[in-house]
Amino acid sequence: MNTSLQTPSYAGGTLSAVERNRVLRNTYWLLALSMVPTVLGAWVGLATGLAQAMTPGVGLIVFLVGAFGFMFAIEKTKNSATGVPVLLAFTFFMGVMLSRLVGSVLGLSNGASLIMTAFAGTAAIFLGMAALSSVIKRDLSSMGKFLFIGAVMLLVAGLANFFLQSSALMITISVLAVGIFSAFILYDLKRVQDGYETNYISATLGVYLSIYNVFQSLLALLGLAGGRDE
Repeated sequence: MNTSLQTPSYAGGTLSAVERNRVLRNTYWLLALSMVPTVLGAWVGLATGLAQAMTPGVGLIVFLVGAFGFMFAIEKTKNSATGVPVLLAFTFFMGVMLSRLVGSVLGLSNGASLIMTAFAGTAAIFLGMAALSSVIKRDLSSMGKFLFIGAVMLLVAGLANFFLQSSALMITISVLAVGIFSAFILYDLKRVQDGYETNYISATLGVYLSIYNVFQSLLALLGLAGGRDE
Protein backbone atom coordinates (compact mmCIF):
# COMPACT_ATOMS: atom_id res chain seq x y z
CA MET A 1 0.00 0.00 0.00
CA ASN A 2 1.31 3.45 -0.80
CA THR A 3 2.56 5.27 2.29
CA SER A 4 0.99 8.57 1.26
CA LEU A 5 -2.42 8.90 2.86
CA GLN A 6 -3.68 11.59 0.58
CA THR A 7 -2.83 12.86 -2.86
CA PRO A 8 -2.64 16.61 -3.37
CA SER A 9 -6.03 18.27 -3.03
CA TYR A 10 -7.11 19.29 -6.50
CA ALA A 11 -10.55 20.28 -7.70
CA GLY A 12 -12.75 17.30 -8.54
CA GLY A 13 -11.97 15.67 -11.83
CA THR A 14 -8.54 17.30 -12.35
CA LEU A 15 -6.25 14.67 -10.79
CA SER A 16 -3.80 13.09 -13.20
CA ALA A 17 -4.35 9.50 -14.30
CA VAL A 18 -1.36 8.35 -12.23
CA GLU A 19 -2.72 9.98 -9.08
CA ARG A 20 -6.22 8.59 -9.65
CA ASN A 21 -4.82 5.09 -10.14
CA ARG A 22 -2.78 5.44 -6.94
CA VAL A 23 -5.85 6.35 -4.89
CA LEU A 24 -7.86 3.54 -6.49
CA ARG A 25 -5.11 0.98 -5.94
CA ASN A 26 -4.68 1.97 -2.29
CA THR A 27 -8.45 1.85 -1.83
CA TYR A 28 -8.58 -1.73 -3.11
CA TRP A 29 -5.65 -2.77 -0.91
CA LEU A 30 -7.13 -1.22 2.23
CA LEU A 31 -10.57 -2.62 1.40
CA ALA A 32 -9.10 -6.12 1.15
CA LEU A 33 -7.22 -5.61 4.43
CA SER A 34 -10.39 -4.39 6.16
CA MET A 35 -12.05 -7.76 5.58
CA VAL A 36 -9.58 -9.41 7.99
CA PRO A 37 -10.67 -7.55 11.17
CA THR A 38 -14.31 -7.83 10.04
CA VAL A 39 -14.09 -11.63 9.93
CA LEU A 40 -12.08 -11.63 13.18
CA GLY A 41 -14.68 -9.41 14.84
CA ALA A 42 -17.50 -11.70 13.74
CA TRP A 43 -15.59 -14.71 15.09
CA VAL A 44 -14.95 -12.98 18.43
CA GLY A 45 -18.61 -11.97 18.61
CA LEU A 46 -19.71 -15.56 18.01
CA ALA A 47 -17.13 -17.06 20.38
CA THR A 48 -17.92 -14.70 23.24
CA GLY A 49 -21.63 -14.24 22.57
CA LEU A 50 -21.09 -10.52 23.11
CA ALA A 51 -23.59 -9.27 20.53
CA GLN A 52 -26.14 -11.97 21.39
CA ALA A 53 -25.89 -11.06 25.08
CA MET A 54 -27.17 -7.56 24.38
CA THR A 55 -30.89 -6.95 24.24
CA PRO A 56 -32.07 -5.74 20.80
CA GLY A 57 -32.50 -2.21 22.16
CA VAL A 58 -29.06 -2.06 23.73
CA GLY A 59 -27.54 -3.63 20.62
CA LEU A 60 -29.12 -0.96 18.40
CA ILE A 61 -27.84 1.85 20.62
CA VAL A 62 -24.32 0.37 20.78
CA PHE A 63 -24.31 -0.09 17.00
CA LEU A 64 -25.48 3.45 16.20
CA VAL A 65 -23.23 5.16 18.74
CA GLY A 66 -20.23 3.00 17.87
CA ALA A 67 -20.64 3.21 14.10
CA PHE A 68 -21.19 6.96 13.92
CA GLY A 69 -18.48 7.55 16.52
CA PHE A 70 -15.95 5.56 14.51
CA MET A 71 -16.95 7.23 11.24
CA PHE A 72 -16.45 10.65 12.83
CA ALA A 73 -13.03 9.56 14.11
CA ILE A 74 -12.06 8.19 10.68
CA GLU A 75 -12.90 11.46 8.98
CA LYS A 76 -10.87 13.35 11.60
CA THR A 77 -7.79 11.14 11.19
CA LYS A 78 -7.96 10.29 7.48
CA ASN A 79 -5.01 12.57 6.61
CA SER A 80 -2.70 11.10 9.25
CA ALA A 81 -1.03 7.77 9.96
CA THR A 82 -3.72 7.13 12.59
CA GLY A 83 -6.42 6.89 9.94
CA VAL A 84 -5.74 3.31 8.85
CA PRO A 85 -5.70 1.79 12.39
CA VAL A 86 -8.91 3.66 13.25
CA LEU A 87 -10.57 2.34 10.08
CA LEU A 88 -9.46 -1.22 10.86
CA ALA A 89 -10.75 -0.88 14.44
CA PHE A 90 -14.07 0.23 12.96
CA THR A 91 -14.25 -2.82 10.71
CA PHE A 92 -13.54 -5.07 13.72
CA PHE A 93 -16.42 -3.41 15.57
CA MET A 94 -18.69 -3.90 12.57
CA GLY A 95 -17.72 -7.58 12.51
CA VAL A 96 -18.69 -7.95 16.17
CA MET A 97 -22.04 -6.30 15.47
CA LEU A 98 -22.59 -8.58 12.47
CA SER A 99 -22.09 -11.69 14.63
CA ARG A 100 -25.65 -11.52 15.93
CA LEU A 101 -27.10 -12.03 12.45
CA VAL A 102 -24.41 -14.56 11.52
CA GLY A 103 -25.16 -16.54 14.66
CA SER A 104 -28.89 -16.58 13.87
CA VAL A 105 -28.27 -17.85 10.35
CA LEU A 106 -25.77 -20.46 11.57
CA GLY A 107 -28.55 -21.80 13.78
CA LEU A 108 -30.34 -22.97 10.63
CA SER A 109 -29.59 -26.44 9.27
CA ASN A 110 -28.08 -24.94 6.09
CA GLY A 111 -26.70 -21.84 7.80
CA ALA A 112 -23.09 -22.24 6.66
CA SER A 113 -24.12 -22.57 3.01
CA LEU A 114 -26.39 -19.52 3.32
CA ILE A 115 -23.47 -17.46 4.62
CA MET A 116 -21.26 -18.62 1.76
CA THR A 117 -24.04 -17.79 -0.71
CA ALA A 118 -24.38 -14.29 0.73
CA PHE A 119 -20.60 -13.87 0.55
CA ALA A 120 -20.49 -15.06 -3.07
CA GLY A 121 -23.39 -12.78 -4.00
CA THR A 122 -21.71 -9.79 -2.36
CA ALA A 123 -18.42 -10.56 -4.12
CA ALA A 124 -20.21 -10.84 -7.47
CA ILE A 125 -21.96 -7.51 -6.94
CA PHE A 126 -18.71 -5.80 -5.95
CA LEU A 127 -16.80 -7.18 -8.92
CA GLY A 128 -19.65 -6.25 -11.24
CA MET A 129 -19.84 -2.67 -9.94
CA ALA A 130 -16.03 -2.34 -10.03
CA ALA A 131 -15.95 -3.48 -13.65
CA LEU A 132 -18.86 -1.21 -14.54
CA SER A 133 -17.19 1.80 -12.92
CA SER A 134 -14.16 1.31 -15.17
CA VAL A 135 -16.15 1.29 -18.43
CA ILE A 136 -18.78 3.97 -17.77
CA LYS A 137 -17.57 7.27 -19.18
CA ARG A 138 -20.32 9.61 -17.98
CA ASP A 139 -20.09 11.56 -14.72
CA LEU A 140 -22.20 9.87 -12.03
CA SER A 141 -21.78 12.55 -9.36
CA SER A 142 -25.45 13.55 -9.68
CA MET A 143 -26.40 10.11 -8.31
CA GLY A 144 -25.05 11.04 -4.90
CA LYS A 145 -27.99 13.03 -3.57
CA PHE A 146 -30.54 10.43 -4.66
CA LEU A 147 -28.55 7.58 -3.13
CA PHE A 148 -28.13 9.56 0.09
CA ILE A 149 -31.89 10.16 0.30
CA GLY A 150 -32.47 6.47 -0.32
CA ALA A 151 -30.01 5.51 2.42
CA VAL A 152 -31.68 7.87 4.90
CA MET A 153 -35.10 6.43 4.05
CA LEU A 154 -33.73 2.92 4.59
CA LEU A 155 -32.35 3.95 7.99
CA VAL A 156 -35.69 5.45 9.03
CA ALA A 157 -37.58 2.39 7.78
CA GLY A 158 -35.14 0.10 9.59
CA LEU A 159 -35.60 1.99 12.86
CA ALA A 160 -39.37 1.84 12.41
CA ASN A 161 -39.25 -1.89 11.78
CA PHE A 162 -37.26 -2.33 14.97
CA PHE A 163 -40.54 -1.61 16.74
CA LEU A 164 -42.94 -3.06 14.15
CA GLN A 165 -41.05 -6.36 13.67
CA SER A 166 -42.65 -6.88 10.25
CA SER A 167 -41.12 -9.64 8.12
CA ALA A 168 -42.64 -8.16 4.98
CA LEU A 169 -41.12 -4.75 5.71
CA MET A 170 -37.77 -6.36 6.53
CA ILE A 171 -37.75 -8.17 3.19
CA THR A 172 -38.61 -4.92 1.39
CA ILE A 173 -35.88 -3.00 3.21
CA SER A 174 -33.31 -5.72 2.51
CA VAL A 175 -34.13 -5.86 -1.21
CA LEU A 176 -33.96 -2.07 -1.51
CA ALA A 177 -30.72 -2.01 0.49
CA VAL A 178 -29.06 -4.45 -1.91
CA GLY A 179 -30.02 -2.21 -4.83
CA ILE A 180 -29.12 1.11 -3.22
CA PHE A 181 -25.80 0.04 -1.75
CA SER A 182 -24.80 -1.77 -4.93
CA ALA A 183 -25.29 1.57 -6.68
CA PHE A 184 -23.26 3.23 -3.92
CA ILE A 185 -20.33 0.91 -4.70
CA LEU A 186 -20.45 2.01 -8.33
CA TYR A 187 -20.82 5.66 -7.33
CA ASP A 188 -17.93 5.65 -4.82
CA LEU A 189 -15.51 3.80 -7.12
CA LYS A 190 -16.40 6.10 -10.02
CA ARG A 191 -15.69 9.12 -7.82
CA VAL A 192 -12.19 7.82 -7.23
CA GLN A 193 -11.63 7.06 -10.90
CA ASP A 194 -12.88 10.51 -11.91
CA GLY A 195 -10.65 12.23 -9.35
CA TYR A 196 -13.42 13.56 -7.11
CA GLU A 197 -12.24 11.51 -4.11
CA THR A 198 -8.55 12.03 -3.35
CA ASN A 199 -8.27 10.25 0.01
CA TYR A 200 -8.19 6.47 -0.09
CA ILE A 201 -9.23 6.11 3.56
CA SER A 202 -12.46 8.00 2.89
CA ALA A 203 -12.95 6.02 -0.31
CA THR A 204 -12.43 2.73 1.51
CA LEU A 205 -14.87 3.71 4.24
CA GLY A 206 -17.60 4.45 1.70
CA VAL A 207 -17.12 1.25 -0.29
CA TYR A 208 -16.74 -0.86 2.86
CA LEU A 209 -20.04 0.38 4.27
CA SER A 210 -21.79 -0.43 1.00
CA ILE A 211 -20.30 -3.94 0.87
CA TYR A 212 -21.21 -4.50 4.52
CA ASN A 213 -24.82 -3.47 3.92
CA VAL A 214 -25.12 -5.58 0.78
CA PHE A 215 -23.80 -8.65 2.60
CA GLN A 216 -25.96 -8.04 5.65
CA SER A 217 -29.08 -7.57 3.51
CA LEU A 218 -28.42 -10.66 1.40
CA LEU A 219 -27.78 -12.69 4.54
CA ALA A 220 -31.00 -11.44 6.12
CA LEU A 221 -32.98 -12.36 3.00
CA LEU A 222 -31.39 -15.81 2.80
CA GLY A 223 -31.90 -16.31 6.52
CA LEU A 224 -35.59 -15.51 6.25
CA ALA A 225 -35.95 -17.86 3.29
CA GLY A 226 -33.95 -20.56 5.06
CA GLY A 227 -36.02 -20.17 8.21
CA ARG A 228 -39.23 -20.61 6.25
CA ASP A 229 -37.86 -23.76 4.63
CA GLU A 230 -37.25 -25.36 7.99
